[in-house]
Amino acid sequence: MIKRLVFQTLISLAGMGMLLFGAAGTFAWPAAWWYLIEIGVLSLWIGFWLARHDPGLLAERLAPLVQKQQSRWDRFFLVGVMLVWCGWLILMALDAMRFHWSAPLPVPLVSFGSLCVFLCIFMCRFVFQANSYAAPVVKIQASRGHKVADTGPYAYVRHPMYAAALLFFIGTPFLLGSWWGFTCVPVMVIAMGWRAVREERLLAAQLDGYADYIARVRYRFIPFVW
Repeated sequence: MIKRLVFQTLISLAGMGMLLFGAAGTFAWPAAWWYLIEIGVLSLWIGFWLARHDPGLLAERLAPLVQKQQSRWDRFFLVGVMLVWCGWLILMALDAMRFHWSAPLPVPLVSFGSLCVFLCIFMCRFVFQANSYAAPVVKIQASRGHKVADTGPYAYVRHPMYAAALLFFIGTPFLLGSWWGFTCVPVMVIAMGWRAVREERLLAAQLDGYADYIARVRYRFIPFVW
């Protein structure tokens, strides 16, 4: 499984690199190199941790994003996410490097972006520790004894991984130096919120105890906000 983790991580980084540097028209983009290195190192770190502490969850997270057990709407959603993700990277590369639509961001903002990316992946480690069923796809993992996760960050919000993703959405344009990258963030947040609502409907209908969990934990992403 470690070999598969390393292989998929390298393939993902290579694909992102092709989009970023291809759209930028140059490899002389230190921020993009740092972005890929940061994501790669942190992804392997959390993957190695999962391999040791929860190999079942790691297997789920390495599985294809389109699966038979998955809800049909979620299949279309994740395909759309992949397309938007690719377009987002291309847009930021065109903005920051090829056409320079955005003025260069000050170093403190770029550093803040890197910090946000780090915090996102670091927070996911606590999400995985609290929820062994945090698969990328929306489905009931009956074969793994799927049950409600309500400890750790799940005691405060119902979707802590989505909450962490908010940091990633904010940090990526800062780190890559693209103000235009922020134009996609509200759309991505709304889409993530839509998925969270649909996911809750499925879990409430099919997972014992989830309806009670919703009643106990009021907020989805951010306490006292939503």
